[in-house]
Amino acid sequence: MNLPTLEQKKNRLFIILCGIFLTNALVAEMIGVKIFSGENAVGLHPANLNILGFTMDFNLTAGAVIWPVVFITSDLINEYFGKPGVKRISYLTAAMIAYSFVVIFFTMKLPPAQWWLDANRTDAEGNYFNMEFAFNKIFGQGQRIIIGSIAAFLLGQLVDVFVFQQLRKITGTRMLWLRATGSTLVSQLMDSFVVLFIAFYGVFSNSQIIAIGLTNYLYKFVVAILLTPLIYGGHFVIGNYLGKENAEKLSEEAASKSGSFL
Repeated sequence: MNLPTLEQKKNRLFIILCGIFLTNALVAEMIGVKIFSGENAVGLHPANLNILGFTMDFNLTAGAVIWPVVFITSDLINEYFGKPGVKRISYLTAAMIAYSFVVIFFTMKLPPAQWWLDANRTDAEGNYFNMEFAFNKIFGQGQRIIIGSIAAFLLGQLVDVFVFQQLRKITGTRMLWLRATGSTLVSQLMDSFVVLFIAFYGVFSNSQIIAIGLTNYLYKFVVAILLTPLIYGGHFVIGNYLGKENAEKLSEEAASKSGSFL
């Protein structure tokens, strides 16, 4: 039995990380239409935070549940494959998200089969249920929300890789927590407000958009801090897979790779 070479291991690692990144980003976009109560999810009362004169609770999109996986995977790709690796998968993921929304748009235009409507005419309690309306309502996100989401995703990723590499130059191989968590905190600050202003400018007041953005960012800030141990866990797994010396060498090569910000 032939054991995989180091180059094969590196290629497999990149494919696996990219697969995790792309899948979670896509799923997060699809489930993001649902808004849930963060406080109720953990058995707490609504926060009722007063931000800029607005009473705000932690009402979050369901996509926020798995976006942390995207953050972690992005940092691992950045650490071992550098700026080019993150840029490639970020552009590909943005294109796949856009493609998914185009496909969904056309499927919403397909005429429903009558037997499908009849089979799903009532809910579990016998109440009338319009399956076609529900399908279109769930998947039919507004155009501005879609554009804002893709734009915020790309900008967040590009800012993340830039900040990560700048911190990498300062810290070297030390202080992994600083470059991983620090880059996430900066990129998510951008992401939190870009998507809201593109999607809801002119719909909500600027003060309300900022209040919503601050609430969302506070959640992301706390999650980014809590996820720091998982970053070290990911490095441990990769170190065992490639070998510690090989992993360190790959990380050094990634740090030395140059490329434009865009």
